[in-house]
Amino acid sequence: MSKVDKQKRRIIVKIIRKSAHGGRKGIWKMAYADFVTAMMAFFLLLWLITVSSRNELMGVGEYFRKPVRLAVLGGKANDDDTSIVGQGGTDLTRTSGQVARTTDPATAEKAMHRLESESLQQLKMRIEKAMRADPAMLGFRHQMLIDITANGLRIQIVDDKNRPMFDRGSAILQPYAIEILHAIGKMLNTVANRISLSGHTDATPYQGGARNYNNWDLSLDRANASRRALIEGGMDAAKVLRVIGLASAIPLDRKDAFDPINRRISIIVMKQEAAKSAASN
Repeated sequence: MSKVDKQKRRIIVKIIRKSAHGGRKGIWKMAYADFVTAMMAFFLLLWLITVSSRNELMGVGEYFRKPVRLAVLGGKANDDDTSIVGQGGTDLTRTSGQVARTTDPATAEKAMHRLESESLQQLKMRIEKAMRADPAMLGFRHQMLIDITANGLRIQIVDDKNRPMFDRGSAILQPYAIEILHAIGKMLNTVANRISLSGHTDATPYQGGARNYNNWDLSLDRANASRRALIEGGMDAAKVLRVIGLASAIPLDRKDAFDPINRRISIIVMKQEAAKSAASN
């Protein structure tokens, strides 16, 4: 290479300057976008709560309480699936998901009975608490008998000598009886159990103008009137499994069949086994 060529040759030096914050100039935009998305979701949630009915909101709450419901009633939850195709696998011994599985039927049955009993006991406490908290209900507390039986949670609303639930010899509910049934109806939706309704009279023969109409007919009509009041109060109509009239066949006071306490409405929140037996019969 000649001397002239060496003089004409240019040497280019590239200097790369590294900045400590060079790659993070746009991070604030991502953070801001996340913030805007979160706020939009929050206000959307507030809007949905505002426009949704009470029954719809209760349905949403029931969805998030589904683990307990599944444990009591069986079935399958969304996150029990192990595959997004075909609704999951077939391994029944796995313990992932909402409810631990077991291959021992006796253990599973005991767990189911225990959870069901706890659920009914909690419902009993909620009803008793609601009755104590409502000043309008304080005067009727002695007319409500709530206990756990072999068939489930039994709620009995009994007549008082000076405060009957129905007009004499009719199936027309008194206003305070309607108020009690409305309050109970709202709470019965918090459990998945089916409902049995029965009407009872005392041993006094029916005295009315209708031919062949007797205490059996009257007790059935009163049970049906109570069913309608529970539904008006917010109870799902599909929860009712049976409505029966028992007249004076099963008195509450066995020593005095004419005692007003024998005139009552009995609501049983049925255990799963009792509901299956009633449905099969």
